[in-house]
Amino acid sequence: MREITERLRPPRFLWVPFELGRPFGAPDEPEFQTEVLRATLALLEREEAPPILDDFPVEAPGGDPAEMTGWTCPVSFPPAESTDEPPLLANILAEITSLTPWHALAHETRGRTSVGSARMAIEDSARFLHALLEGHGTAENPVASLSPGQIFLGASEDMRTFYMEAATAKPGPATSHEVADWFWSDTAAGELLLALRPVCLESPEKSIRRAAARQLVPRAQIHRLVRS
Repeated sequence: MREITERLRPPRFLWVPFELGRPFGAPDEPEFQTEVLRATLALLEREEAPPILDDFPVEAPGGDPAEMTGWTCPVSFPPAESTDEPPLLANILAEITSLTPWHALAHETRGRTSVGSARMAIEDSARFLHALLEGHGTAENPVASLSPGQIFLGASEDMRTFYMEAATAKPGPATSHEVADWFWSDTAAGELLLALRPVCLESPEKSIRRAAARQLVPRAQIHRLVRS
């Protein structure tokens, strides 16, 4: 995270515009990865006093994430049944129900899950995030041990992780960009998170505003905010 790095002020740092978790860009691209590594090591040759923060100017190979197609999620979502829940929340809860067996398979196969940052069930995370949307950036905090910003960020991360772990429960040809595009363009959960960003940017809670501005929507998906 660039903002965190700027606060920590390491002696030398190369910021890269790649997907989180891929500091050298795309897999199986040794020439490009070497280019990133050389740019990083070149910081050691700079004579000005630290801290030195450079931007790597080239996107990773793989094309425009907004235009990537080809992979489809193995789960198709039926329309939500008639319920007293608001339509968007009802659709998300229906999606979660459809994905739960796949997420269980992913957990069993991999022996782990990254869901759990919010310290509550995924359905409760969905309800909290929807309450934030309806409450214009405010909602009752369901986890006393976490700050409003922590519970907001944890719930949104758990939603994305739950969906993506479930969607990739079985090995296949999908790239991480394709799975991310599916979440942000084809799911009610992605619709909710996109709708939350402008709302939470106006939240009276500073930690929620900060999380909405910097961490809610990945850089590769920001283009969707124009259409949301």
